[in-house]
Amino acid sequence: MRIRPLAALTLAAVAAVLLAGCTSASPSSTPTATAGSDLCASAVAAGDVVEGITVSGEVGESATAEFTAPLEVSTLERTVAIEGDGAQIADGDYVSYALAVFDATTGEELQSGGFGDAPLPAMPIGVGTGPDQFFGCATAGSRIVLAVPASSSGGAQVYVIDVLDVTAADAWCAVTEPGDDFASVEFSADGVPTVTIPDADAPEGVQLEVLTEGDGDVVEEGDNVTVDYAGVKWSDGSVFDSSWDRGEPATFATTGVVTGFQRALEGQKVGSTVLVSMAPACGYGEAGSSEHELAGETLVFVVNIISTEPAAG
Repeated sequence: MRIRPLAALTLAAVAAVLLAGCTSASPSSTPTATAGSDLCASAVAAGDVVEGITVSGEVGESATAEFTAPLEVSTLERTVAIEGDGAQIADGDYVSYALAVFDATTGEELQSGGFGDAPLPAMPIGVGTGPDQFFGCATAGSRIVLAVPASSSGGAQVYVIDVLDVTAADAWCAVTEPGDDFASVEFSADGVPTVTIPDADAPEGVQLEVLTEGDGDVVEEGDNVTVDYAGVKWSDGSVFDSSWDRGEPATFATTGVVTGFQRALEGQKVGSTVLVSMAPACGYGEAGSSEHELAGETLVFVVNIISTEPAAG
């Protein structure tokens, strides 16, 4: 099915290296917002190796790292090369960022993404999730430099991370009511939906219409839900995935899907059918920020909520 785990959706392929140096669990759930000071303590300490790296280029536009290669990196080290004057990251906030990765042995740039007009898909930063070691409680506009030791996935590396924007967890992809030019849906006698996309600009953020309100339990954050759904691209109206077509509903945790889909489920009642649109930032990322085939697409889902169960534990 196309609804993949959160970790595979919120990190572009170029950013997968962020987790390679982490020993903590991957961010498979949305953290609960608490004090930013906890994240400050999560950040790894500076050291002589990372302090000897010089970075240049405008924050958010380009990044170059200069150092005497090969670097001997025995432990993870972090420093904030540029302190931004924007909002400080708090536990659970979503962070838009850019990333450049350099080979610590040769100095060669290995890959980069998020600079210019295509930030990488925003990622929730939570205490104990792994990326908190990198981001800490940095402020928007900051440039972070890390010296990362070799791991099973590759040799030692240097990361340059630009913190582009910080959005509070409850504000990220918050649901709004649809405007006048919204998608519509019709159901066949067998209950199979057909979604029609209007000749209009794609909506911003996450917009949701409750087609039918159920009377069952309310879906809570992290619940395991069973749903029937169909997904359509706003750009051309084509269906890219449908549990109705497969003849089998899907079951997954609300925290294991893209943010827009999560927002469409949590707070709804079992038995409800909803129609939701989500901009790329709330789905699979902007075009150029991810290799996912749906990157850059505004998506529309019609979803029937069949059941919900609290997550185990």
